[in-house]
Amino acid sequence: MGAPRLSSTPLPGIGVRYDLTTRENRRLSVVAHRDGHRTISAYRRDDPDACALSARLTAEEAATLIDALMPAHHTPNLLSTTDLGLVAERIEVSATSHWNGRLLGETRMRTETGVSIVAVLRRAEAIPSPAPDFRLAGGDTLILIGTREGVEAAAAILGRE
Repeated sequence: MGAPRLSSTPLPGIGVRYDLTTRENRRLSVVAHRDGHRTISAYRRDDPDACALSARLTAEEAATLIDALMPAHHTPNLLSTTDLGLVAERIEVSATSHWNGRLLGETRMRTETGVSIVAVLRRAEAIPSPAPDFRLAGGDTLILIGTREGVEAAAAILGRE
């Protein structure tokens, strides 16, 4: 099996077509339309010129698919902890959250769930190891590390409105 290969072809008046040939020599393509839509196509293994599947996606559907292919909690920039029985997750504090404007320590996150909040992302800034007196704001993204159960409990606490 060879390495995956990606090529792009400008489509004047339409957008750009990206063709991926996988390690197994399967061919996939994505047409990035200028209006934000995407058309994703998969080609037959026995005839790489014959399209077996084609789907047109809205910009929102394409973004959802991207999230499924590379979810935020699997971002390579985050610590991979699954071998240790831990997970790293990103959870956003909504503007309507009960915690918007409150101190991090008031959540009692570590005491209640065993989860550690290792950083907060606010706009273009990262705040590592926020202290209990750190004031949360709507739009903050919290980076949590803990067990799957703990992170789910933390998400429930943070989702309180």
